[in-house]
Amino acid sequence: MGTIDQANQPAAKMGTSDQANNQPGSVATTERLDRLLSQAANRCCADCGAPDPKWVSLTFGAFICIKCSGAHRSLGVHISKVVSVKLDEWTDDQVDFLTDSGGNGAVNTTYEAFLGNYTKPRQDCSADDRNDFIRRKYEFQQFLSNQQLSCVSQNGKHHYQQQQSSSNRYGLGHAFRNSWRRKEDHKPVKKAVEVGMVEFVGLIKVNILRGTNLAIRDVMSSDPYVILNLGHQSMKTKVIKSSLNPVWNERLLLSIPDPIPPLKLQVYDKDTFTTDDRMGEAEINIQPLVAAARAYETKSVTDTTELNKLLAKDGIWIPRDSPISVIDNKVKQEVTVRLQNVERGHLEMELECVPLTQ
Repeated sequence: MGTIDQANQPAAKMGTSDQANNQPGSVATTERLDRLLSQAANRCCADCGAPDPKWVSLTFGAFICIKCSGAHRSLGVHISKVVSVKLDEWTDDQVDFLTDSGGNGAVNTTYEAFLGNYTKPRQDCSADDRNDFIRRKYEFQQFLSNQQLSCVSQNGKHHYQQQQSSSNRYGLGHAFRNSWRRKEDHKPVKKAVEVGMVEFVGLIKVNILRGTNLAIRDVMSSDPYVILNLGHQSMKTKVIKSSLNPVWNERLLLSIPDPIPPLKLQVYDKDTFTTDDRMGEAEINIQPLVAAARAYETKSVTDTTELNKLLAKDGIWIPRDSPISVIDNKVKQEVTVRLQNVERGHLEMELECVPLTQ
């Protein structure tokens, strides 16, 4: 299991979140976003050229494909904050930022100005080539044209570090709950590169619904929050004050690495002056959900009954208390877990596997 220290770091690795109870963006906001997508430079991924990108690096204002979005997540949200054009709710401020950034044309004019002999990967490139290029382009910023950016040599390699004049671009993270900032630190480069080599098979949207009869950790109640861990990723919900039956209704979006690890969750009581108290933990096997999403995507399954028959035929067992269903053309799983290593408490969630084609 992960520890509270991992989740309380200023930046969570790989992944994005949104509030499920947010009000949907206005029609005008959606139309503005669609107009940006329809611009010639934004019709292809800024990093590999794949057509019809459905993801955005809000940090840089770049439209990117699903595969490149996984590589961006591997950099950490302190470097590249990734959101979905279709799955996330958008605000006017976010669309304003994309408009002001100039889209893929402006991004590549700046961050690919001096490629030299380096060959930009294509959409059918290997995962290693994709991750290597994106790390060089955005984290190390080796191809920059802006002379206000200073080159810093460390460990025999040249990395580029932005001056204060570019802080506005990286300051966008305050608009997102999980966009914790941290100072640039290139010491753990080896570990970061290892994470970047991970291949992703899809995305999982975890809707943390509510907790029931949670443990008391303060005098009469608790201030609970939930941490999710999937592989190297760690995401955190908001804190619910003074409640043993908290309602979060909060969505967290994470990349699914291959091989597929269990989804781990931990519940903590938030304390101001002391270490946060444990309120239980659990693990969820998401492999049946991923298998169901793949079957639905590739086998032309149209409803829940057909899906379950197909999974049973393939020998995939689904717990009765965690049914997988097809709802509005989406493969979802309702999960209620009994928290472990604690005297009491249940957590209710809804999981949705997002295919790579979305």
